[in-house]
Amino acid sequence: MVQKKYSFELKSNLSELDNLCRHLETFGQKTGLSKKFLFEINLVLDELFTNIISYGFDDDLEHVIKVTMTPENDGLCLCIEDDGKPFNPVEFETPDVACSIEECKVGGLGIHIIRKLIDDICYERCKDKNIIKLKKDLAKPKR
Repeated sequence: MVQKKYSFELKSNLSELDNLCRHLETFGQKTGLSKKFLFEINLVLDELFTNIISYGFDDDLEHVIKVTMTPENDGLCLCIEDDGKPFNPVEFETPDVACSIEECKVGGLGIHIIRKLIDDICYERCKDKNIIKLKKDLAKPKR
């Protein structure tokens, strides 16, 4: 796998999901990662990006979300930075997925899916920015 960092920026608009997908396709071509692996990364980044846009900003100004992907021998590191409201997905309560549709609370399922697809996730707030770091191993299939 090519050992090169790949970064891009997206505007705080859901229409940027197409650009996110295009960047992942380009990254996939450069790194040779499997389609399944890239599909899972796309799902994770799509969910995080959508949550940032939907809940992260109290204004209608244009913000920038920076995504950095760094291939490693044993997997992929991802970093997502935004200047939205502080939000730590690591501390977010895991939803009860065993409950019936009628009993389930709204929200949290996306973060639950991210946790299932990613091997490691950490969060920090630095200089008014949310920084989410994720790691997905190549060797370990997630369920």
